[in-house]
Amino acid sequence: MAAEGNGFRLHRPGGDARPVRPQVEETPPILDDDALLDLSADAAGADVADTLSRLDAELIGLANIKLRVREIAALLLIDRARQRFGLTSSRPTMHMSFTGGPGTGKTTVALRMAQMLHALGHIRKPAVHSVTRDDLVGQFIGHTAPKTKEAIARAAGGVLFIDEAYYLFRPDNERDYGQEVIEILLQEMENERAGLVVIFAGYPDRMERFFSANPGLSSRVAHHLEFADYTHAELLAIAELMVVGENFRFDDAAYAAFSDYLSRRMTRPRFSNARSVRNAIDRCRLRQAKRLLELRRPLSRGDLMTLTDRDVLASSVFVDDTAADDTDTPDSHATRVAPA
Repeated sequence: MAAEGNGFRLHRPGGDARPVRPQVEETPPILDDDALLDLSADAAGADVADTLSRLDAELIGLANIKLRVREIAALLLIDRARQRFGLTSSRPTMHMSFTGGPGTGKTTVALRMAQMLHALGHIRKPAVHSVTRDDLVGQFIGHTAPKTKEAIARAAGGVLFIDEAYYLFRPDNERDYGQEVIEILLQEMENERAGLVVIFAGYPDRMERFFSANPGLSSRVAHHLEFADYTHAELLAIAELMVVGENFRFDDAAYAAFSDYLSRRMTRPRFSNARSVRNAIDRCRLRQAKRLLELRRPLSRGDLMTLTDRDVLASSVFVDDTAADDTDTPDSHATRVAPA
């Protein structure tokens, strides 16, 4: 039977079932047809499992997204196993489209996707280079190509994440250079499939128009992932995770107040899902800090950790029905901050 290699351990009945991490061979030998391969012992498997666990811990909900990530992981793991038996097949395309509102986890998933693809040998580095139109489109003739190629060079071996990608396409402006960016991306996405993954991100309706107007681009994107807005219950769970992660806690009254806050804030303009939750918690911390200073007494560990309903109810959302942000009420005398 052929020797072990490429991060796998052969299955031997009655042997030690614990996974090991042997040295990875650059050119592992092809296994015999009657060999058995222990998939759980792939050296990359533990790294992938860790990445998926972190994704579950970091993101509430998004069941469809997590399912697709697991499917991609399974595909690449099986491809690695097939290679050990000399079963060659075309390299799967991993270019993606992430559509959804702000604060729905697109950037976090891109980061975890890069780590997973790197662990499985699909890309050379677990890095995401994020860009927008301004990083790609030049202001004059001859300026766009160098900017775009520089961004691609920075992302080479990893993931190029293009946020609000639809701004690259402006058909109403004949002198716009965004189309040049798209043409360069088309070429690089086809030629550099082994060294670059491109993720296009943006709002669903605009992304649909973007791909409809650029069918050649759409055909090169194999995975279209839709990030739904979070429900009230999911946002409340996200808030709890954020609070605990910062070594704070809601008391019972604060928890109820924040639940009420979310119900009101979700109906206001410019609501940005988890991003707005993060901003709201930051402001609760501001109010807590002011409240504790005004106590003018020694503080306990519990004092420093606890957010109360006073820290939540000072939001203008509870006073002004038209408020679109989470600033303090005028009579709270607390610091006003930028809207979510």
